[in-house]
Amino acid sequence: MTFTVLTAEFQHESNTFSRYRTDLPQFAADALHYGDDAIAARGNANTELAGFLDVARPAGWKVIHAITAHAVPGGQVTKAAFDHIAGVILKTARDNRDRLDGVLLSLHGSMVPDFCEDGEGLLLRLLRAELGDEIPIAVTLDLHAMASAEMVERAQIFVSYKTYPHVDMRVTGAHAARILDRAMKGEIAPRTIRAYVPMLDEANSGRTDIPETLALYQRATAAEEAGLEAVSVNAAFTGADVFCVGPTVLATYDSRDPAAEAAAKAVTEELATKIWDGRTKKRNVFIEVEEAAAEALAWQGDRPLVISDYADNPGAGSYGDSTALLAGLMQAGVTGAVFTPMIDPEVAAELHRHAEGATVTVTLGGKGDPSFGGGPLTVTGIIRKLSDGAYIGDGPIQGGLSHSFGPTAVIDLGGIEVLVVTEAQQMVDLQQLRAFGIEPTRRRVLALKSMQHFRAAFEPIAGKVIVCDAGALATPRAERRPYIRAPRPLWPLDRDFQR
Repeated sequence: MTFTVLTAEFQHESNTFSRYRTDLPQFAADALHYGDDAIAARGNANTELAGFLDVARPAGWKVIHAITAHAVPGGQVTKAAFDHIAGVILKTARDNRDRLDGVLLSLHGSMVPDFCEDGEGLLLRLLRAELGDEIPIAVTLDLHAMASAEMVERAQIFVSYKTYPHVDMRVTGAHAARILDRAMKGEIAPRTIRAYVPMLDEANSGRTDIPETLALYQRATAAEEAGLEAVSVNAAFTGADVFCVGPTVLATYDSRDPAAEAAAKAVTEELATKIWDGRTKKRNVFIEVEEAAAEALAWQGDRPLVISDYADNPGAGSYGDSTALLAGLMQAGVTGAVFTPMIDPEVAAELHRHAEGATVTVTLGGKGDPSFGGGPLTVTGIIRKLSDGAYIGDGPIQGGLSHSFGPTAVIDLGGIEVLVVTEAQQMVDLQQLRAFGIEPTRRRVLALKSMQHFRAAFEPIAGKVIVCDAGALATPRAERRPYIRAPRPLWPLDRDFQR
């Protein structure tokens, strides 16, 4: 029997504390493709869509791909953007309702539109209104999803990433597709249950490069190997002030098997308890700007010192224009360094009005919110490179995918090369430097705006990695952000309570 399956990708991680909004042009800047165009662009890379197709092609499915829409994490998604992208998915479902056997959706799980608090829950509710309750819907989620009760009510199958840095997108897509295939064949009647933990996020944000947190995902995999269809540990996202913020554990099982249901309930509660019991065991050591600058000045290793500018991670919706760490490096007299990226469209445009080799003075960064991570810096430097910002990733996360920073320039501030870009992205791939004339292995210090994803490509070339909290929007000091809608009590905003 040939099955017809609707597929779509709609991903955004929304920082509700950002002053900005994420509109349709931001999706177009990162990835906005329709139908066969999306399959051509993403169908053979490390994406969930590629994983869907890895199962669909040999199984002989007819795939109807509605849309691929990805935007870099940022402020809440506008109603116009949500309505357009969701509208394409819903129209495709409506037009093909009578022949669809299943649905595969690549979602994030932490999308917050500016008119509701649960974008994925709303999308699934609208899709159910179009298709009814019988068609199986399988959903892939980012490891940092905030999986709401409504999401689990509206779809039967959930599979989340099990790696952070995220390198298993294609594997995750194929996993979800295999479960959907069994459901469409009538071999299983999948359902998903959910356990919630009253924390902002898992203590180490789901880092799978450390044993304490890796053990959670190993236990989830063991439960799958023992017979459950999927077990997902969602570390959640601290940048969203919404009713469903917090870690969850999801288990997808065959609802016709009482033993499977019991196993699903047991493992979700077991893992939720482990997350709660580990709430004080944070691994990252966050150092201040002065200490990071001093270590950079003294660094004598034969490989680069990598400094994570943790709090200004564009991948967590920060503005990406914090200047505190850059100012500290300059004041300390650090040379042989790279600071990247500085997201400042105004300065990128100004630098493009000059030629390579020109000496220019600009007012750099600090425009998003100077109270988070420092205000603008007036600096003078030499333009080393001008570019349209395009590159093709070759690392574990972006390998094979085309991206662009938009108009981009490298300005040398007396020994610190700053990559000034127009479009927001965090640092995850060596080509984000090499494409612009910077060989990262030949620099003493690499200051990267990224929390964790940088490790996949940059840790292998690093002599040492240190993590700096320069006080930007994604600061680990959660008390600096004014949570209003989040449920209370909630760790670590509240401490004197039991789960």
